[in-house]
Parts: sequence; C-alpha cells; structure tokens
Amino acid sequence: MIDLKVRNIPFSPPDITDAEIEEVIKAMKSGWITTGPRTKEFEKRIAEYVGTNKAVCLNSATAAMELTLRILGVGPGDEVITSAYTYTATASIIDHVGAKIVLIDTATDSFEMDYSKLANAITEKTKVIIPVDIAGKMCNYEAIFEAIEMRKELFKANNEVQKSFNRVIVMTDAAHAFGAERKGMKCGQVADFTCYSFHAVKNLTTAEGGAVVWNDNLGLDDEWLYKQFMLYSLHGQSKDALAKTQKGAWEYDIVYPAYKCNMTDIMAGFGLMQLNRYEGLLVRRKDIIDLYDKALLPLGIQSLQHYGDDFASSGHLYITRIPGVSEVERNEIIVKMAEAGIACNVHYKPLPMFTAYKNLGFDIKDYPNAFDVYKNEITLPLHTLLSDDDVQYVIESYKKVLNEVLSDKF
Repeated sequence: MIDLKVRNIPFSPPDITDAEIEEVIKAMKSGWITTGPRTKEFEKRIAEYVGTNKAVCLNSATAAMELTLRILGVGPGDEVITSAYTYTATASIIDHVGAKIVLIDTATDSFEMDYSKLANAITEKTKVIIPVDIAGKMCNYEAIFEAIEMRKELFKANNEVQKSFNRVIVMTDAAHAFGAERKGMKCGQVADFTCYSFHAVKNLTTAEGGAVVWNDNLGLDDEWLYKQFMLYSLHGQSKDALAKTQKGAWEYDIVYPAYKCNMTDIMAGFGLMQLNRYEGLLVRRKDIIDLYDKALLPLGIQSLQHYGDDFASSGHLYITRIPGVSEVERNEIIVKMAEAGIACNVHYKPLPMFTAYKNLGFDIKDYPNAFDVYKNEITLPLHTLLSDDDVQYVIESYKKVLNEVLSDKF
C-alpha cells in the first residue's frame, strides 16, 4: 500500500541535469551569449531530428506562429481558422496580424476540432488553418487537407507566396508535440508549417523558446524562407550579429521595420543538451502514461489515447475526464488534490469563456462540445522527475479525492 502522507508533487518542473548547466556556463564563458553558433547548431539539429531541410529558432512558439503568418502575408481582411479548445497564443497571433479569428467547436467528447465543420468554415477570405496537436498527439491531418481540397476553388491569394500554395495553408500549433509521430511521419513533416514551444513546462525546454519548420514539399526556396524569418525576427536587419563579426563587415541595411524575437546561444546551449537526452525522456513519459492508464481507465476515468498502432504522441500532458462531474465538482477535486500536495491543471478553458474573446464577439454557448470537454477535465502531473512511487501516490490520492467528492463512486 502506498504511503499517502502528503508529498510535494509539482505539475511540470524542468528536468535539468549537469549537462545543461555546464553547456550554459560554456556559452557564457565563450563571450557569445546572444544569437550565434549554438543557435545555428540547434537549428541544424532540430531539422535533422524532425526530418526537414531547415528549422528556425525563436524566443517562443508564439513568435514562430506570428512571424509565419506575417511572412505568408496574412493580415486585415483575411480569416484564420483554429480550435476553440486551445491556449490563447494560438488565436491571439491571428488578432496581432489584423486578421479575423474563426473558432471551431470540438467534436463530441474530443479535444480536437470538429473536422466535419471545417469545410463550411472556409470562405474566400480564409488563408490559414491552425490545428492544435493537443497534449502531444498529432491531429487528423487527412481530414484537414480533405476539407481544404473540398473548398479549394474559394481560395484567393493576396501575394506570390500564397499563389505558390493555391489553397488554404496549414500551420500547426505543435507547442506540445515535438517528437510526436503519426502514420510514419514526424510532427513537422505533415503540416505546411509546424511551430514548437520550448517553454519551461515543455518536454524539451530552453526556459523560453520555440522553433518553426516547414514541409520540404512546398516548392518554396528554403534559403529565401529562412532569410525571411531572420529578417522578421531581427528588426528587418540584413545581417545578424554573427555575420557582422566578420572583418570589416559592420555595414547592414534595415529592409523593413520588423520585430525582435530571436533565440540566444544561452537558450540554444540548454536546448542542445536537452535534445541529446530527448529520446530517453520520451520513453520515460510513455512509462508514466502506461502506469496512469492501467490504474485509472478501468475505473471509468477517461483519458486521451497517446499511443496506437500508427501513432505515438510526445506524451506531454496526461489529460483525464470524469464522466458526469460538474464544473464545480471538478474544481473541488483540484483543490483537494492540492491539499494532498499534488498540483493539477485544466487543459483548456475554451477561448470563448475569456473576457478578451467575449469582447471579440465569441459566446461559449456556440461551442457546447468544447465546454462539455472542459467542465470535467483534470490534467494530472506528467514529467520525467516523477518516480514510479510518486505516480502511485498521485493515483491513490486521485482515487481517494474522487471518492470523497463523488460519494464513493470511485
């Protein structure tokens, strides 16, 4: 029997070893702490890992998504479709570029958007769809591209880049999904553009950070596209700091007034060491998910399926749903888990429930499936610093709390 004496189980602390610490120290001692050789090496290693020709490292997944929209020429008068069930960053970047946010409800009892509604949401103003690989599981991309093909005749390009696609573009919010696979393809090889997060709570972290990769079959000039990301992320400056260190090479141009969202070599050094360990981290996450599944699924607790015959998620979140539980009861369970020293979370509160999106005209009543998924969802701790004993403590505590709140149903 597991000892239920209160422990401290944080939700998602970073897994940092001496290797990461030593590499950050090396970067600091090198005298090169902003974007430099380690960042370029990290980009190369990410592209190799994902299986794409290029990768661009930036200071967040949010920046990666917004810059991609800007490079694609998305702006006022355009529409971009995404899920109502996601974090605000997925949708806020649409507003940042001046386009209209179009939200789709989830399918019944699903964390993914309702693909049956996608084709009808596409109009002649639609330029991009942003699917969300929630919890690290890749979306049903066949359904997404099928919907795009069904409405292809509506697409109206605003510029030469969009003309090269001649259809709605797919840019995935893969903040959770670095390392996921589906039908023999890595996350990053299926969507047109794929944006990752390396934030502190992610599987692979650089403290803050993100990256974007793009499909090798787009017909775009990789060097041109890479240069666009460099320009957009460094004030529109024609040379980065590394290039300016060449003898006599101080001269540069500002091509247009752009943004500042580059990754630093300190962050990249951190990420390089994380990437060296990443396959082992994924294996450990799968082990923890298996422990949770074996204990909780037989009780009637529902969870997102992370692994199957033709897919494997990155195992980022252990999302549970408790059938029949109200929003109030769900919140009471989270409080009692906290009293047991276990930090839980909710993924996600649907966007139409927030003030910012209410002010944009969204109403949660129009997204009933998203609300139904949200109201009884609890995310349990899932990270590689958990021991098997810790996992068992979470399981036994969860069962105990559920029995207390739900009158011995569990």
